[in-house]
This record gives sequence, C-alpha cells and structure tokens, in this order.
Amino acid sequence: MTVLPPGSAAVSGEDAHFVVAFEDNRLIPALFGEFDRNLALIEQRLGVDAVGRGNQVAVRGSQEACTRARLALDMLYGRLQEGHDLAPGDVEGAIRMAEAAEAQLNLPTLEPKGRLAMAQISTRRRTVMARTMMQDAYVRAFDRAELIFGLGPAGTGKTYLAVAYASAMVERGAVERIVLSRPAVEAGERLGFLPGDMREKVDPYLRPLYDALYDMMPPDKVERGLRSGMIEVAPLAFMRGRTLSDAVVILDEAQNTTSMQMKMFLTRLGENSKMIVTGDPSQVDLPPGQTSGLVEAVDLLDEVDGIARIRFGSSDVVRHPLVGRIVEAYERAASGKSPD
Repeated sequence: MTVLPPGSAAVSGEDAHFVVAFEDNRLIPALFGEFDRNLALIEQRLGVDAVGRGNQVAVRGSQEACTRARLALDMLYGRLQEGHDLAPGDVEGAIRMAEAAEAQLNLPTLEPKGRLAMAQISTRRRTVMARTMMQDAYVRAFDRAELIFGLGPAGTGKTYLAVAYASAMVERGAVERIVLSRPAVEAGERLGFLPGDMREKVDPYLRPLYDALYDMMPPDKVERGLRSGMIEVAPLAFMRGRTLSDAVVILDEAQNTTSMQMKMFLTRLGENSKMIVTGDPSQVDLPPGQTSGLVEAVDLLDEVDGIARIRFGSSDVVRHPLVGRIVEAYERAASGKSPD
C-alpha cells in the first residue's frame, strides 16, 4: 500500500484528505468488498468518506479518523497479500485494531512501527486473526506464559482462540495432545444421571470446544484424534491424581469450579504443557455462598511468575454487535450505572 506524495494528500486544520494506492490490482475487489461494502463499513465506523477508484482509495475526514482508515486498509491489504480471504469479521477486526492503534504501535516487539500487526494462529484449515486489542494480547500470551487466564463475557473469542492455539501446537508437533475439560454444573445435573458412556455424558457440555476443533482441523483428523487419545475429553471430576505433560490443557467455563477443583486442576500441569483457563466471573452457577475457584485463583496467583491474565470486556465481543450491547446493559445493571 502506498500513500501518494504531496499533491495527492492535503491537510487543513482538523480535516485531512489523501489517496491510498494499492499495487496489486487483483486484490482490489476483495479489499473493497462486493458493492464496496468494506469501504462502506470503514466509512460508517470511522466517520470518514472513502471512495474507491481503480486501485486507489480517496479518504477524507478528520486527521485522526483518516489515519485510522489508512491503518485498517493497510491491515486488510496485508492479509490479502498473505493469501487469506476477508470475512466481514476481519474488516470489523481491522477497524477495532486501528481504533486502538496508538497502544499497539508503542509495543517494542512490533515491526515495522508504522504498520499494525495483528497476532494470528495458523492451522491446516484456517488462519485466525486477533480482532481486538485484548484478543491480540491473549494470543501473544499463549507463547510467553505457561498458564493463561482468559476472563470475560461470552462472544469475546476466549475459548475459540484457545482451541485454535492448541490445534496449531499439535499440528506443529510442539505438543502431543489436547486435553479439554469443563465443569458439568450448568444445568444442575450430575454426570451419573446422564445417559450413555463417559464421552456421551460430557459431550453436551463440551460442544463449544468441539465446534472450534472442527473449525481448525479436518473432521476425520478430529475423529481419529478422539479415538487415539490425541484429543482427550477429561471431565474435571476425573482429573485428580494425573500429571498432564506434553499437552495444551483447556479448562472452559472455569467460573463454575469450586476452590478445591481449581487447585486440583492447576496442579496437574506437567512438563512441556500449557494450561488455558477461560471463564466469565459474572456468570457463576455454583450454589449461593460458594466461592468460584476461578475468581479465587486469579486473586491468589496475582503475583506468580509465568501466569498471564487477560480480561475481556463488552468492547471485545466479536459476535453480532447486539451481543456487545446486551453485555454492556448487564454490566451497567450490575454496577448500578445508567446508560449515557
């Protein structure tokens, strides 16, 4: 991507106008989107005018908004250059990242400094890109910590990204297996009352994890992995006494663990393993008066080295935009605040 030299760009007071040129004409239809819908979304979200002509985009608006639009276009063009397709969520993600660009561009590890670099996870079936600053921090934390807590509301990608990372680690041969666990208390049922064998008993609780696995791996590989033990479904109640080595271990819905269950789970960590613990502390389904093991663990382990804590908020929701507004409404109710 090239910002054309003086004569094609001008700034007056708070307003800016420049033209951005893209070298590969073959990528332009995907960059602009059908009927220029990607440009329209950038216009709507960033408050600029973005008009595509040939391989160029003329952007007009405030200096800050135009800079963000350029960064978003640069990010999307770079993704296309790498051979990836653009989904509507990718455009939304690029806009979110551009809106928080100042914080990311100040990070010492990112090069080049003038270009945003979204963290990504590549598996055989797809490459998953971070779509918010907190997702970016979460993905980067996978490589620098042995235990990662992903905390926040539904729809922030905390479970999906954890499974994507586990799948990538297995494909690269960095670990031998994936271990999936989740407390089965959401419906107030006990495993023994459910029909079927152990896998059939816990499958309904682990469905979100399975869905993510099938997104990352070919279905036949997932099925082979489940049969061979490369992908293990391990009910939390059955983890006691084990050491989980050479694995990525994911505990989902961890807000519904008790203090003893969480301590037991965290002390299963073995050599060459990572643990990713996800949950929403505001959605605890334990009996009244019982402390959430997730809430307690995050507090107790606050100063322990080797642990990363990523806290997602309503602005990190990457599902339907309405989900973010719903989460905000509940957060306001919990804090006693009224809408602005």
